[in-house]
Amino acid sequence: MLGKKKILIIDDEVDFCLLLQSFYARKGYEVNFSHTLKEGLQSIRNFSPDIVFLDNNLPDGLGWDFAAGIMTDYPATELTLISAYKSDFSHLNIPGDVRILEKPLNLDNLNLFY
Repeated sequence: MLGKKKILIIDDEVDFCLLLQSFYARKGYEVNFSHTLKEGLQSIRNFSPDIVFLDNNLPDGLGWDFAAGIMTDYPATELTLISAYKSDFSHLNIPGDVRILEKPLNLDNLNLFY
């Protein structure tokens, strides 16, 4: 039997992480989160998530600047970029299927993701 799919949330907003963790844990996912870019990149290596939610504005850098590297190094990972602002990420040349989740969060819309 295969294990649960794993989700990693990289976002500095603790309440946002807890909300996503609760939502996806009830759907049967194993969920971890990191609040800085440095911790998040380390967690990708250690936790090996199937899905990554990556915020842009983090205390130690812009998460989206690392999105292409994440998708290159971990091409099987599904990536969702998080933004509090209407954003276009096409200029970042990120390989693979990438989505954007806009804040404020609408829980009904989360059902459209995973």
